[in-house]
Amino acid sequence: THMALLRKVNQALLFLLIVAVCGILYKKARRAAVSSSEADEGSEPPEDVDEEIPVVICAAAGRMGATMAAINSIYSNTDANIVFYVVGLRNTLSRIRKWIEHSKLREINFKIVEFNPTVLEGKIRPDSPRPELLQPLNFVRFYLPLLIHRHEKVIYLDDDVIVQGDIQELYDTTLSLGHAAAFSGDCDLPAAQDFSRLVGLQNTYMGFLDYRKKAIKDLGISPSTCSFNPGVMVANMTEWRQQRITKQLEKWMQRNVEENLYSSSLGGGVATSPMLIVFHGRHSTINPLWHIRHLGWSPDARYPGRFLQEAKLLHWDGQHKPWRSPGAHTGLWESWFVPDPAGIFKLSHDS
Repeated sequence: THMALLRKVNQALLFLLIVAVCGILYKKARRAAVSSSEADEGSEPPEDVDEEIPVVICAAAGRMGATMAAINSIYSNTDANIVFYVVGLRNTLSRIRKWIEHSKLREINFKIVEFNPTVLEGKIRPDSPRPELLQPLNFVRFYLPLLIHRHEKVIYLDDDVIVQGDIQELYDTTLSLGHAAAFSGDCDLPAAQDFSRLVGLQNTYMGFLDYRKKAIKDLGISPSTCSFNPGVMVANMTEWRQQRITKQLEKWMQRNVEENLYSSSLGGGVATSPMLIVFHGRHSTINPLWHIRHLGWSPDARYPGRFLQEAKLLHWDGQHKPWRSPGAHTGLWESWFVPDPAGIFKLSHDS
C-alpha cells in the first residue's frame, strides 16, 4: 500500500508538471501571437492597447486655447485611459507641444499628429461665405484612418466643445453592424429644438444641400430629412476602411467643386454636407446629452441652466465662440481654460 500511495503521489505530481508546462507554452505562444499581431498593422490590437480611448481633436493656430480647454475638461472628468491625438499643421506642432508640456496638461497621454493639407488640393471651393470653415483642419475627420492606425474605435471632437461627463460613456456608444460612425441627430432633443427655432437654425438636409441641382435630387433623400452634426463622432476604423468612406467623401468634395452642390445659405455646409450624403441612413446615434450644441449661435439666446448642468458635452458651434466676446454661457467654458504658457492666446475680455 505504501508503494501504491507513492505511485499515486508521483502520478499527481507528473500531472501538475504537465499542466504547468502546458500553461507556460500557452502563454509563450500567446505572447508570440500578440507581438506578431502588433507588427502586423492591419490586425487586431492586443487587449491592453484596446483599453486606451483615442480622442482626436484639432489644434488650429488661432484657436489653440479652445483645444486645450476641451482636453482639460475631458481629462478632468474621467478615470479612463485616454490617449489624445492632437492634430495640427506643421508650423504649429512645436507650439502645441509647448502648451501641453508647460501647463497643467503635462500629465496627459498624447500624440501630436501632423495633417498635410495637400490632400485637399482641388477638393475645396474657394468662394465660401465663411472662409474660416475652409481651414484644412476642418477636414481632418474625413481622414481618420490615415492618422490613427492601432485603434478599432475612435472619438473625434471639434475644438469648441467642453465635456462635463465621463468620456468612457461616449466611447461605449454602440455602433450597429455595418455602421462606420455614430452622430447626434439635429431633431432629437426637445429643448435643443426649441432653441433652434428661436435662433432660426437649419436642422434638415435642405439647409445643407442645394436641391435645385440634379446630383442632389438624384440622391433621393427627402429635403426635410433631419441632419446631424459631425462635430462629435464615434467611428469604427475597420468599417471606415472597408467601406472606403474617405474616398466617398472626397468624391463628393470634388463634385461640389465642379457643380456647387451645397446650399449657399449656410456656411457650415463645407465639411458637413459630404458627410450628410455619405452617411445618410448608414450611421448610429449618440445619446443627445452627449452633444448639446448651438451655444455659439447667438450671444443672447440661452439654454436653461438646469438643462446645461445635465448636459454631458457642450458645443459652441456658430460664430460666437466663448473665448471671444460677446459670447453665451462663457463661464462654463472659461472654468476649463488653460492659460497659454507662451502668452499668445488671450481671452478677448482680458486683452
